[in-house]
Amino acid sequence: MSLGTVINLLRSGIFQILMLSAPILVTALVVGLVVAIFQATTSIQEQTLTFVPKIMSILAVLALLGGWMFASLREYTINLFEMIPQLVR
Repeated sequence: MSLGTVINLLRSGIFQILMLSAPILVTALVVGLVVAIFQATTSIQEQTLTFVPKIMSILAVLALLGGWMFASLREYTINLFEMIPQLVR
């Protein structure tokens, strides 16, 4: 196994992680920002006000994109298992 192969495996793994986590992280960031602006304008400092909308939006994103995420991860894993005979040489 050459250094180029190892770098390619690491790069594709990191890209897969970023691609799968980005929708959830962006959703949590946007909802958190909207709730923070709402709290700043209304002077409501309730802690559950930030937690509940984030959880609900993350669950909604997982419900909408969960199939795509699973299919993408399954395809990546199948590709890794198919590469095993080439990596052993």
